[in-house]
Amino acid sequence: MNSFWDTLRTPFFVMAPLEDVTDAAFRRVFATTGKPDITWTEFTSADGLVLAPEPGKSKLLKKLLFSDAERPIVAQLFSSVPERMEKAAALAQSLGFDGIDINMGCPDKAVEKQGCGAALIKNPPLARALIRAAKAGAPNLPVSVKTRIGYSKNELATWLPELLAEDPVAVTIHARTRQELSDVPARWEHVQEAVAIRDVLGSKARIIGNGDVKDMADARAKVAASGADGAMFGRSLFGNPWVFIEPAYVPTPKERIEKLAEHIRLFDELLGDTVNFATMKKHFKSYLHGWDHAKDLRLRMMETMDAPTALAVLALASSELA
Repeated sequence: MNSFWDTLRTPFFVMAPLEDVTDAAFRRVFATTGKPDITWTEFTSADGLVLAPEPGKSKLLKKLLFSDAERPIVAQLFSSVPERMEKAAALAQSLGFDGIDINMGCPDKAVEKQGCGAALIKNPPLARALIRAAKAGAPNLPVSVKTRIGYSKNELATWLPELLAEDPVAVTIHARTRQELSDVPARWEHVQEAVAIRDVLGSKARIIGNGDVKDMADARAKVAASGADGAMFGRSLFGNPWVFIEPAYVPTPKERIEKLAEHIRLFDELLGDTVNFATMKKHFKSYLHGWDHAKDLRLRMMETMDAPTALAVLALASSELA
C-alpha cells in the first residue's frame, strides 16, 4: 500500500492530537499559517461513532471535520473493542482521511476504565487486535499508534515489540510513563531506545518522539540526538500557529490579536453550533501575551460570552495598536 508516509521527508514535524484543543478550527489556523508535516485530529471514540444515536454521532463527527488544506491528516481513534475499531476505521476511510492512529497512551481515568488509552499497555494482545481491526476496516489507509514508554515504569523492551509485530507504519513514543502524566520532564533517551529496538527487530515503522518539544530548533536537536524519524509538538502549539515556520518567526502583538480573531471566527463557523464558546477561552492567554496591557486585554476577553463580542473586543484592541 502506498501512502503519504512513503514520500515524507525525514525528519518530519507533526501536530499532536490534543483533546478539546486540536479541533477543526485550531487545525485550520495552522494549515494556513505554519503547516506541520502531518496533522492529527483530536482523539475520537470509536465506540461513540459506532453506537451513539444520530445526534451524538453528529456531534462526534465534528471532531473529524477537516479541510484539504490540512492534508496529510490522520484520524486518531480509541476503543477497547476490535469490532468497533474496525467499523470506525472504515468510517474514517470513507470520510477521506489519509491515515488512522490508535491512542494507546491517554491517562484519563474515564478512558482507562473502558480498557482504552494507556490501559492497553497492560494488555498487549488486545492492543495488537485493535491494530489488526483498524487495518481490516480501512485496508487503504496506513495505521499508526501513539503510546507511552510504559505504565508505571519503562516497558519499551517488551511493549514496543508487541506493537511492531503488527507492522504499524509509525509509533509515536511519549517519553514518559502513564503514571508520570506530564509532571516530569520527558526523557528522550527512551525515544532513542525505541529507535534501537525498532532497528534490531528490522521493522520499517517510523519512530516519532513526543514530549517537551519547545520549538523547531529544539525539535531538530531532539531528533538528531535520539535518531527518531520525527518529532511531535504538543503544548508548544498553544497560541503559536507560527511554531512550524523556519527560521523562527516572532509575531507582533497586532498579528497575535488578528490571528486569535481568525481562530474565533473559524471556531464559530465550524463548531459554534455544537461546542460551547467557553472552550475557546483556553487559548486566550497563549495568544495574548508579551506586550504592555496584554493582561488587561486577556481579562476583557475572559468576560466575553460569545464570538461576536470577543471579536469586537479584539477589533478595538487591534485598532489601538495601529
